[in-house]
Amino acid sequence: MSITRKFTEHPATVGETYGEHFVSAMGFALTMFRGAFCCLFHAVFPFLFEKTGSVLITALYDRMVANRSRLESRLPAGESVDKEAVASAKTAA
Repeated sequence: MSITRKFTEHPATVGETYGEHFVSAMGFALTMFRGAFCCLFHAVFPFLFEKTGSVLITALYDRMVANRSRLESRLPAGESVDKEAVASAKTAA
């Protein structure tokens, strides 16, 4: 497998270029770091960030589902996301 393919195979399964996937994944990562920070402070100070963690998790889930729907809307009629390719890319990661 070529080095280029290693960087483009998974993004292609979700209908993205490497750059699009990078930006999306970094957005998820930064939101997760923010959530972790809030949960850490909430553990010590229970009166802080009482709902922030669950709000961020819900937002990430909604974003993931919205991206999946956006991808499927760009596919030709009758086609859907290659769920096997997505699952195989996840297990390979």
